[in-house]
Amino acid sequence: MEMLLSGRGLIISLIFFLLKFSTATEIPLSVQQVPTIIKQSEVQVAFPFDEYFQIECEAKGNPEPTFTWTKDDKPFDLSDPRIIVFNNSGTFKIPNEGHISHFQGKYRCFASNKLGVAMSEEIEFIVPNVPKFPKEKIDPLDVEEGDPIVLPCNPPKGLPPLHIYWMNIELEHIKQDERVYMSQKGDLYFANVEEKDSRNDYCCFAAFPRLRTIVQKMPMKLTVNSSNSIKQRKPRMLLPPSERGSESSVTVLKGETLLLECFAEGLPTPQVEWNKMGGDLPKGTETKENFVKTLKIENVSYQDKGNYRCTASNFLGAATHDFHVTVEEPPHWTKKPQSGVYSTGSSGILLCEAEGQPEPKIKWRVNGSPVEKDPFAGDVFSPREISFTNLQPNHTAVYQCEASNVHGTILANANIDVVDVRPLIQTEDEENYATVVGHSAFLQCQFFASPEAVVSWQKVEEVKPLEGRRYHILENGTLQITRTTEDDAGSYSCWVENAKGKTAVTANLDIRDATKVRVSPKHPRVPKSHTLELHCETKCDSHLKHSLKLSWSKNGEAFTMNGTEDGRIITDGANLTISNVTLEDQGIYSCSAQTTLDSVTDTTQVTVLDVPDPPENLHLSDRQNRSVRLTWEAGDDHNSNVSEYIVEFEGNKEEPGRWEELTRVQGKETTAMLSLAPYVRYQFRVLAVNEVGRSHPSRPSDHHETPPAAPDKNPQNIRVQASQPKEMIIKWEPLKSMEQNGPGLEYRVTWKPQGAPVEWEEETVTNHTLRVMTPTVYAPYDVQVQAINHLGSGPAPQSVILYSGEDYPDTAPVIHGVDVINSTLVKVSWSTIPKDRVHGHLKGYQISWWKTKSLLDGRTHPKEVNILRFSGQRNYGMVPSLDAFSEFHLTVLAYNSKGAGPESEPYIFQTPEGVPDQPTFLKVIKVNKDTATLSWGLPKKLNGNLTGYLLQYQIINDTYEIGELNDINITTPSKPSWSLSNLNATTKYKFYLRACTSKGCGKPITEESATLGDGSESIGKIQEGVNLTQKTHPVEVFEPGAEHIVRLLTKNWVDNNSIFEDVIETRGREYAGLYDDISTQGWFIGLMCAIALLTLILLTICFVKRNKGGKYSVKEKEDLHPDPEVQSVKDETFGEYSDSDEKPLKGSLRSLNREMQATGSADSLVEYGEGEHRLFNEDGSFIGAYAGAKEKGSVESNGSSTATFPLRA
Repeated sequence: MEMLLSGRGLIISLIFFLLKFSTATEIPLSVQQVPTIIKQSEVQVAFPFDEYFQIECEAKGNPEPTFTWTKDDKPFDLSDPRIIVFNNSGTFKIPNEGHISHFQGKYRCFASNKLGVAMSEEIEFIVPNVPKFPKEKIDPLDVEEGDPIVLPCNPPKGLPPLHIYWMNIELEHIKQDERVYMSQKGDLYFANVEEKDSRNDYCCFAAFPRLRTIVQKMPMKLTVNSSNSIKQRKPRMLLPPSERGSESSVTVLKGETLLLECFAEGLPTPQVEWNKMGGDLPKGTETKENFVKTLKIENVSYQDKGNYRCTASNFLGAATHDFHVTVEEPPHWTKKPQSGVYSTGSSGILLCEAEGQPEPKIKWRVNGSPVEKDPFAGDVFSPREISFTNLQPNHTAVYQCEASNVHGTILANANIDVVDVRPLIQTEDEENYATVVGHSAFLQCQFFASPEAVVSWQKVEEVKPLEGRRYHILENGTLQITRTTEDDAGSYSCWVENAKGKTAVTANLDIRDATKVRVSPKHPRVPKSHTLELHCETKCDSHLKHSLKLSWSKNGEAFTMNGTEDGRIITDGANLTISNVTLEDQGIYSCSAQTTLDSVTDTTQVTVLDVPDPPENLHLSDRQNRSVRLTWEAGDDHNSNVSEYIVEFEGNKEEPGRWEELTRVQGKETTAMLSLAPYVRYQFRVLAVNEVGRSHPSRPSDHHETPPAAPDKNPQNIRVQASQPKEMIIKWEPLKSMEQNGPGLEYRVTWKPQGAPVEWEEETVTNHTLRVMTPTVYAPYDVQVQAINHLGSGPAPQSVILYSGEDYPDTAPVIHGVDVINSTLVKVSWSTIPKDRVHGHLKGYQISWWKTKSLLDGRTHPKEVNILRFSGQRNYGMVPSLDAFSEFHLTVLAYNSKGAGPESEPYIFQTPEGVPDQPTFLKVIKVNKDTATLSWGLPKKLNGNLTGYLLQYQIINDTYEIGELNDINITTPSKPSWSLSNLNATTKYKFYLRACTSKGCGKPITEESATLGDGSESIGKIQEGVNLTQKTHPVEVFEPGAEHIVRLLTKNWVDNNSIFEDVIETRGREYAGLYDDISTQGWFIGLMCAIALLTLILLTICFVKRNKGGKYSVKEKEDLHPDPEVQSVKDETFGEYSDSDEKPLKGSLRSLNREMQATGSADSLVEYGEGEHRLFNEDGSFIGAYAGAKEKGSVESNGSSTATFPLRA
């Protein structure tokens, strides 16, 4: 139960004690009352290193008390100038100024006002002396070997505790054992001395830790003289001394530690034994220390009193000593007199009872004076109580009860206050309280009243007091409302009334929403080593969010703020993450949400899954020749049911130690009947499987060996392998070790021509292959293979049909003709060869062809043979990807599994003309306001006689909307340029150029350019190798608002005039006229010089690297990782131009395809051939995969682009 109480937190209810008519309660200081001592010193020790010593005595009362002191039961003058007194306090300080011993004694404080006198317990002030050993001369000790000796310490008196050590002058401890012992008083005992005990520096050190002091006794010299006649003797007590008799008494206080010590001299050294007469030594609290010389009993109780016997013995006899132990106790209260508040005319009684051993004496005082001077005649005294009747206000006093025995004194003050006042409510008015729905609310109304008062509560807006089971008024006036609802919010009044009057206060109560918490996921099942994430979702009242605190715990133990030190468990507010989950992480996890008003907890059960423990106790039974029963016991499944068991065996003679799976059993079973093979020495193990995985294997079972038998099966996969004609190499899969069933495995092979009425030929072999020569090529045979061993043969074998070895085909097909489909595709037909000329299994036919010359220029072509294979029995095939307008030779052959037969006679055919490739480049070399001049290069492949070009152009202006496409047919194929007129000024165009033959036009190459404004002209220089009627230097023209791009184009290396040539290209939509010649601008000249210098440096570095003898592999790097800019420069260098900047424009498909024929020249071999395709040299050797016939020296280009640099005007 929690509530918000004006920032004070929870207030604990006061406890009421009723005794007769008295009520022990806290009296407000506003009410007159006798003094009460609230603080006093205990035993005070004047340590020499302290600056001052403070003896405290504080008291409260009304009127305010005054203080007096006694020292050793005599008045003590607080006006002594050597002490410091505090105002309104009984506390005083004694400075440590050298006169401290004067103040040693027992002090008592008295606090008094007009109503009574309170008295403190005695406060002892101890001024310890600095302990010192006396200066003395210690005579040397001279003893015979074997004699007993005692070295006395006699330490000085000082402030306990006292620690005694025996050491030598080098501060090394004197070793103690059964023969040497130091008593509690510090004396060093020797049961019998030996020569090694001789030394002149036996020193006794006394340490007083509270005084931070260690003192040393003068060294003692002990000389042990060797003796030839050491007398053995029976034990004699040295501690306690035998002179004191065989008995002694010991008194110990209850709760303290009892130490009994016993040491005897004798030779051999006596052994000590302890026992309790008439009973057993207390178990659990007793220990034997110092080589059994000391019996120690801690936390002594009355049951420990009695007689204890110490027995010291050797083989010559024994000595005993009895300790009579008495347990006593200082006084302690059983009924302590209680203070009380009484009203006029009431009666009361004070009880005072104490226990102790010896029995304490009870002594009464009134206001610090002996009971004989009691000013109240009506009081009735007895040793353990005082009674009084008809109390009056002048009877107010302080009664003292003192109980004492020889071990101490205890004192209790009991205040008797006779008071008649109107109720005083101590709780502030208008206090604010809050609780959450469903919890209890506590509204405070603490009061003081005498005579007794009645408390009632009511809501401010209501007249009647609160009634109902949910309302409870506690004895201290507090109102408890149980199971609160939102309707309980509001203001309440507390009324307290007695015979002297009544008083009221108001309290305000707010009701908040209860905090809710939910942990997710609920009851997760997490595999070991995985990660667990828990989330704590909370919902609380908006007024309580600032105080909301979340904490996580497992099985009631809270996690630290950040989780574990190793970082495996991390708590981050509402999240708990556990990495690498272990079985120890299983348990109940709780998330607690706590606010200032309530606390709520939600839990989830986390189950950690792991692979099962291995099965145990494997047992074999029902042993048979071909079976055995295996039984096992299941291991721990680690929270995941076992789904199945895997039974494995070991026994393969070929792979000893290798375990193989034998069978699987359902998880609910723990036994299996195992089917076995003959002639195997089995051993079994079992693995358990659950949803997490497999367990480790169990321990292996005992061995089980099965007897041999004839084979149960014959070899499988019988096949033939032949490398020579008429040869038949028969092969099969050999039986595995587990299938042999016995020793002496062999294979019986029989064969005969298929269907022939002849005897089977037979041969027995031990391996799994047999070579047989037959009289004919590729003849079918029936073949059987049977397994046999020393115990018999396998089952009757099944026949398989195998063929003897093949030979090459010995005849060639005859080509019937070649039908030309188009300029790149032909159909070849031939006659198949007879079956008896195949000499094997026919796999198909192979076409070989090569280009002999081009019909365009009649140039002979080097022989490059291409092949295409067609599988199966067929008489035609399609040959694709031929060069147009060319002459070819073609042959056909048959092939089988052995290889290829002879080729047919070459067949000559020609391909017709086709459409040409696209021109190699297209450039706009001159442009002004309404005209543009274009130049281009010939196509790589003309594919026929060139008839001209189709030039098309349209407006684009950098938008997806395009203008109408205009066509120009150029019928002069030898002219590589064209000038266009009547163009729009400052307009961007796209140009398309196609090369044409009689069969049609090929693919277009494109270029873009923009016309200029009034008075402007731009001339671009094209690459060398293009025949132009005019070769001029570029004119650099810039327009305002234009984007200026510098293109650097490499020239041929043989050109010594310049390394680079600059081309200035201007693009834009805003033109304001022609500026001055840019070549005259200083910044432009500087830029060009910088570029030329940089280029010269780069070329110098390249030449240096090349001249050093190393291979400068720029070309190789370009081939492996082509750079677009470098590639564009290379393309332009060798004069192969194309435009790759084509755009998907609206309507472009219609315009570009208008009146154009499909090229259809990219036929694929795979599309026509049904088997492999290879490329052979003229001699038929393989040179690589077919990739389409190409003329030697041809170079492909996908187009070019120039490296551009922004140029700022």
